[in-house]
Amino acid sequence: MKEYKKRIADQMLTDQLESSGAVLIEGPKYCGKTTLAKQQAGSILSMADPDTLSQNLALARTNISRLLAGATPRLIDEWQIAPQFWDAVRNEVDKRDDDGQFILTGSAVPPKPKKDADGNLIEEEQIHHSGTGRISRLKLRTMTLWESEDSTGMVSLGKLFENADSIDGESHIDLERLAYLTCRGGWPKAVLKKSEKAALAQAFNYFDAVVSNDIKRVDDVERDEELAKRIMRSYARNQASQATAGTILADIKTNGDEQMSENTVYSYVKALKEIFVIEDSVAWNPNLRSKTAIRTSDTRYFIDPSIATAALGMGPKDLINDMETFGLIFETLAVRDLRVYAESLDGKVYHYRDKNNLECDAVVHLRNGSYGLIEIKIGGADLINSGAANLKSLSDKIDTTKMKKPSFLMVLTGIGDYAYKRPEDGVLVVPIGCLKD
Repeated sequence: MKEYKKRIADQMLTDQLESSGAVLIEGPKYCGKTTLAKQQAGSILSMADPDTLSQNLALARTNISRLLAGATPRLIDEWQIAPQFWDAVRNEVDKRDDDGQFILTGSAVPPKPKKDADGNLIEEEQIHHSGTGRISRLKLRTMTLWESEDSTGMVSLGKLFENADSIDGESHIDLERLAYLTCRGGWPKAVLKKSEKAALAQAFNYFDAVVSNDIKRVDDVERDEELAKRIMRSYARNQASQATAGTILADIKTNGDEQMSENTVYSYVKALKEIFVIEDSVAWNPNLRSKTAIRTSDTRYFIDPSIATAALGMGPKDLINDMETFGLIFETLAVRDLRVYAESLDGKVYHYRDKNNLECDAVVHLRNGSYGLIEIKIGGADLINSGAANLKSLSDKIDTTKMKKPSFLMVLTGIGDYAYKRPEDGVLVVPIGCLKD
């Protein structure tokens, strides 16, 4: 087996197998779903193997229980090739009445209902049950800096929720390295590449696959490749913003596009979300002391920062020469890492912005009600000071008689040598190069 870098999701998969009959691993193409599953699989059925594809498709229609037999947990890779697996796995889990029986990997989205030449549904290829209570879902993202061994991991997000008074950490990421890591992204194949040139090519290969093929297979709608590129470029320029479909439409319109509408943009964006290219951040709604209107529009993010740089045709040097764009795309990297760390702690990441433009880039909110407020900045004293001021302003507005006070206030930076607590206001300053789950 090729070199395997341990993932935070390894333990999450173990936990879900102990509590569910089957686990569906979903996420973007090339993020390592099958490789992750193979680490814990007792046996493997690869539906995409051309040597056995025809026989397996025949068995799926006539004797699918034969394909489900094997040491558990049994991995059904590319299960969507035969949609019958979904209901079969659900029924088999009921029969066995035991956890950890199956792992499903493959398509990022459930297959759409198939029809014959006359437009009639092909009954044996339909999914009839949701799988609720039998099949749990595990979302796998690209690798964090901790997983790719680019972070020292000296500051644990989980431990900050327990005690944020004592903090100590060191980062070895400078501006040039940060630019490279942003463009490389967290694709496992890129992380394992020996040369930087080969690693950087992975994001462009992914981008090309999305616009030329993947965006079309979501719902069998024929989509224009050049338009897909333009929409993704606009989304890249609007990373970390709350740009509307109208904003994107105005950005991509050229001569001859008079008939294009916001519905066209929505269609493409929806397709990109379904294959996990886009993962926007939803608004956080705390209890506030005053009646302040909270802006509920989603903040725009790709699931990995390298998608944005590839869409814009940018490399590390281009980012350094355009620090404003660099700052926005770095925020995408930071939110990616925070999402992975937060989900391992049974939490989620949100954003906050109100009518007065008071904002907080990331709110890590755990299921037990604990939360931390985070501003994301490339680095530098002025940006850190403004981030800290925003955090203090928001913290002061929260009604702590109705919810917990924040466990910590943090300015998460791209560069900086050390993690520390500011004596003047208690705000933590943490370089991303020393953060882990």
